[in-house]
Amino acid sequence: MLSRSLPRRRVTADLHGVWRAFGTAAARQSKTPSMGDINPSRAQIDSFNRKQAQFREMLVEAQKEQGARALAANNFSASETSGQGSSETDAGVTAEASKHETDRKPNVLSNLIYGTKEGREMEAQIQASFSQVLARGKYVHSIVFHEVKPDRVDEYMALVGHYYPKIANLPENKVHLVGSWRVEIGDCDTFVHIWEYQKYEGYHQSRYSITHHPEFADFDSELKLLINSKHISLMQEFSFWPTTPPRQLGGIFELRSYTLHPGNLLEWEFHWRRGLEARREVMEGVGAWFVQIGELNTVHHLWQFANLEERRERREKSWSVEGWSDTVHKTVPLIQSMKSRILVPMPWSPVA
Repeated sequence: MLSRSLPRRRVTADLHGVWRAFGTAAARQSKTPSMGDINPSRAQIDSFNRKQAQFREMLVEAQKEQGARALAANNFSASETSGQGSSETDAGVTAEASKHETDRKPNVLSNLIYGTKEGREMEAQIQASFSQVLARGKYVHSIVFHEVKPDRVDEYMALVGHYYPKIANLPENKVHLVGSWRVEIGDCDTFVHIWEYQKYEGYHQSRYSITHHPEFADFDSELKLLINSKHISLMQEFSFWPTTPPRQLGGIFELRSYTLHPGNLLEWEFHWRRGLEARREVMEGVGAWFVQIGELNTVHHLWQFANLEERRERREKSWSVEGWSDTVHKTVPLIQSMKSRILVPMPWSPVA
């Protein structure tokens, strides 16, 4: 989580002073943000790219600082111990598979039994990551979809825009609001919210704290009058793609949702672990999650672009990056269905 912790503390500290201002402004706001509010000019694209570069530089500096601290801690630990023993990693398992490569004769029969060398390496990495997928990282995320009644959108904006920043800013709730968006293209009048918790225990504690907040009952009663439906799934982020800390780059977002054939999640992760490196060269990712409770076999990827034309150009550039076409070729057969939504951020969204 090197790309997450330090920048989040820095940026969140700056945001604390404006949370309540956001809530107050949202309560007075009568116009729901839309793509029509986003300037598609070249100047805005340059501004987006400049902010993106500055944000990535900040993450690199944070990684260096945390890396230096981790190295110092490891050196100290090594001086206190004999240095025997180590935890098994994906790389270690892959190396073990390579070590035994010479023990297998490369004939037709062995290929039928063991597969190709590349296949064995993939199998080793999949086996190594199986336990990690079941309990990956320190965060659990929820993705919440509110289908709002078309004639109650402004009221919804005022209600949620006041309440969500408030509960996210209360330390006792132990919850972080990743972001809030409205669907511009796709399921119109639908709002998407992503929350972050400290594992499942933190999710339960947060839900308990929020439910017993003195304002929750009134909020919940009002919310039920404004929406047609609510869908919640609990997710975990892929270890190779940590969720971004708060940032304000501007532009639009794309939420791509994939329903995989059952049993293909680990293979999907294996190929995307490589494919993301190619995509990062031309596109700005926000996060990627797989559902653990709710709509199972579902994966969500969230991307950010200056505008729709930039989205088209950057997606086309991806095909010129080595490794991306191979990722697409190997992951398409794993997909049962897929969906794309274009989102615009809400005024109170930490990621916007």
